[in-house]
Amino acid sequence: MAVGEQVIRAPAQLGVLLKGVRRQQGLSQQDLALKAGGTSQARLSQLELQPGRLTVERLLLIMAALDLELVVRPREPIIEPAEW
Repeated sequence: MAVGEQVIRAPAQLGVLLKGVRRQQGLSQQDLALKAGGTSQARLSQLELQPGRLTVERLLLIMAALDLELVVRPREPIIEPAEW
């Protein structure tokens, strides 16, 4: 995995990632909502809390507004820690 990449395997992880990147960039929910094509601040808040309801179209608009991109690749196996 390249530096700065995040693996998302659950909707909740996506919400945490988007919120974290938004804050890291110093954007309020209102700022990002406007930058992402006019989504309301309330809707963006809902999507950060419940990203499972996010459409692919809206996800791509939000990601573009945050200067992120979606990369799809084969899943790497999860390595369980060895038992002692």
